[in-house]
Amino acid sequence: MGVTNAFKALAVVTALALPASAAAQETSVIGVSIPAATHGWAGGMNYHAQEAVNRLEEAYPQLDFVLATASDPGKQVSDIEDMMATRDIDALVVLPFESDPLTGPVKRVAEAGKWVTVVDRGLSEDGIEDLYVAGDNPGFGRVAGEYFRQQLPDGGKIVVLRGIPTTIDNERVEAFQAALEGSGIEILGMEHGNWNRDDAFTVMQDFLSKYPEIDAVWASDDDMAVGVLEAINQADRAEEMWVLGGAGMKEMIKRVMDGDRMIPVNVTYPPAMIASAIEMTALKFVSNAPVSGRFIIGSVLITPENAESYYFPDSPF
Repeated sequence: MGVTNAFKALAVVTALALPASAAAQETSVIGVSIPAATHGWAGGMNYHAQEAVNRLEEAYPQLDFVLATASDPGKQVSDIEDMMATRDIDALVVLPFESDPLTGPVKRVAEAGKWVTVVDRGLSEDGIEDLYVAGDNPGFGRVAGEYFRQQLPDGGKIVVLRGIPTTIDNERVEAFQAALEGSGIEILGMEHGNWNRDDAFTVMQDFLSKYPEIDAVWASDDDMAVGVLEAINQADRAEEMWVLGGAGMKEMIKRVMDGDRMIPVNVTYPPAMIASAIEMTALKFVSNAPVSGRFIIGSVLITPENAESYYFPDSPF
């Protein structure tokens, strides 16, 4: 648990470089349960999950993977129960659709003696998983809040769109609010847009009808930012405010690169973290490298000066 992220990353690279013969040849089954591609970030996450599974199955014949995607929490619970009943999985890599409904089912997997890796959206109960892999959610909110504070030094009026009700959404919002303390910035309204551009469009329409003065919007997600921008444009209020999303969608990074006034910056939260989680879980079965604990991927402010380093035009997200 006390090992640094850099050391952990080195262990991952080193161990994955070992030949398959260095590990036991008994077949191990790893279940991967993730949300379906209901929005852009999830689409990128699905892409990287499948890529990691293909790569690891080719590299390690002693590993089998079961990959299932779910469009709601109930389907995800059923997928996990099916993996246990029909495939007798040895490990589960799970990105919960929502925290509360998945906590009990994932806990039962752990109680059955299986390795559990939780990704991104934490469970509602601490200590269930063996490995937790995520972006720096408090950092994600803090970096955004610090930017708002910098850009609105004399205070201002803003609105906030939250994601799906999860532990990571709580962490982001709490850190964002903490970064604004004492700044004079007033949060007029805060509603869940569910990391969905259509929901965000509806929420932003409501904000625009309620508040005649809005200086900026923390959309907290690039998919939601798409819906927010559409609502602002339809209301013909684009000259009044700017929008900060997050997660590095290529279209948003391009706008930052181009100096778009409406999208001045972005904050990283890479969907490829699912590949990190799957590969680290594989290490449990193909090497002696220690992989339990927490692996947190830092959040970085993307500006016109560094945006090119984060722009991948061929990426699915």
